[in-house]
Amino acid sequence: MGSDEAWMGEAQPYLAPRRAGESDAWSAEAAARGRRGGQRLLAVEEVDPPPMVRDFFGTEPGEAVTVRRRLILLDDEPVELADSYYPAHIARGTRLAERGKIPGGAVTLLATLGFTPEDDPLEDVYAATADPSQCAALNLPPGAPVLILTRFTTCTTGEPMEVSVMTMTRHLQYRQRKQAV
Repeated sequence: MGSDEAWMGEAQPYLAPRRAGESDAWSAEAAARGRRGGQRLLAVEEVDPPPMVRDFFGTEPGEAVTVRRRLILLDDEPVELADSYYPAHIARGTRLAERGKIPGGAVTLLATLGFTPEDDPLEDVYAATADPSQCAALNLPPGAPVLILTRFTTCTTGEPMEVSVMTMTRHLQYRQRKQAV
C-alpha cells in the first residue's frame, strides 16, 4: 500500500477472539476494503527479547520469551513485519510456540488458555528509517521511512500477555475513544 493511501486503523478487532470458521482480523479488515490480506510465518523461536519487551513482561536479562515473526501481505504484496512476543510460561507447550498457523489467531488461542486481552492496550508509534533487512523483506528502497507500532497488551487480570512490534509501510489514521472518568 502506498504511503499516500490512508488506512483507518483500530486495535479492537485484533484483541477479540474469533469464532470458529471466522477469518483472522487482518484478512477481514482487508476484505472490508475490497482487498486481500494474508500473512506468511517467518519464524517461531525463543529469544532474549528487546529491553522494552523484557521490561513489560518483567523478565530478567537472558530469560527467553517466545516470538512469532510474520510478514503481513496486502494483495500479495508485503506491507508489514509483525513480531509478537509472549512470556515463555504462557507460550511453552501451546501452538504459540509451534511453527504453523493458529486457527483463529493467537488472541483466540490465548482466550482459550484463560488470557483475555484488556480493551485498551498501550500503543506506541514512531517513524524510523528502514534497516537493510526491513528494506529487503518489505521491497523498499534504501533509506525508506517506516512506522513502528508497538502494542503492549495485558489480560483482564492485569498480567502482561503480548507485545507486538509492527514495522509498517502504510499511512495510518486512528480514532480515539473518550473514556469516562
